[in-house]
Amino acid sequence: MSSTASDTPLIIAGKEYRSRLLTGTGKYKDLEETRRATEAAGAEIVTVAIRRSNIGQNPDEPNLLDALPPEKYTILPNTAGCYTAEDAVRTCKLARELLDGHDLVKLEVLGDQVTLFPDIIQTLKAAEELIKDGFKVMVYTNEDPILAKTFEEMGCVAVMPLAAPIGSGLGIRNPYNILTIVENAKVPILVDAGVGTASDAALAMELGCDGVLMNTAIAGAKNPVLMASAMKKAIEAGREAFLAGRIPKKRFASASSPLDGMFF
Repeated sequence: MSSTASDTPLIIAGKEYRSRLLTGTGKYKDLEETRRATEAAGAEIVTVAIRRSNIGQNPDEPNLLDALPPEKYTILPNTAGCYTAEDAVRTCKLARELLDGHDLVKLEVLGDQVTLFPDIIQTLKAAEELIKDGFKVMVYTNEDPILAKTFEEMGCVAVMPLAAPIGSGLGIRNPYNILTIVENAKVPILVDAGVGTASDAALAMELGCDGVLMNTAIAGAKNPVLMASAMKKAIEAGREAFLAGRIPKKRFASASSPLDGMFF
């Protein structure tokens, strides 16, 4: 990261990270493109959809961990494709078994196949059970400040509000809710879902988010590796702008060279 020396690292579940860009591993044309894009993004945490990716459960298929080894990356199993709390919990337990006791997971429980919005009732149920079972839960949720605080108080190690529907590329549709979540949080807040391009990522960071997770915005680009590089720079620029403190917005012009004290 090129952020100022006064910045602090991203800390999730007690571990420090230099990069604030988290990336997914799906939708690439092959594992080589996945590897190249991940490296270009500078990501240190990569999400893996356990129900869709092979991390050793299918020995005759290419293994994602060969391209993205756990020695180099923090593997973040996610419950993408789960529509009930039971399925989500079962998927996390499978991930823990496959990854030798790994307990950091991204929880998402979807409400339907059209909107892919989270089913909050099922998500709350799954989060409660996983936390009791010793998992460190990063939770995908709506951009609702009350819900975000509820998940934090339950014991989730990070809250991940959506910017817009998964894969939509619409960008941050409700920045004021995201801002409210950030202002009231004591755990990392990472925007998840809906980012379409670099300016969306920069805006999330300018709002004070601790990071951004994205997959489709990179993997679905015409040039995924180049887009990954752009997203890396956007995250860094947005973070630096947040730390620097932007000027207030004003209705009228404000001269960059004031007249006070000038000689006429």
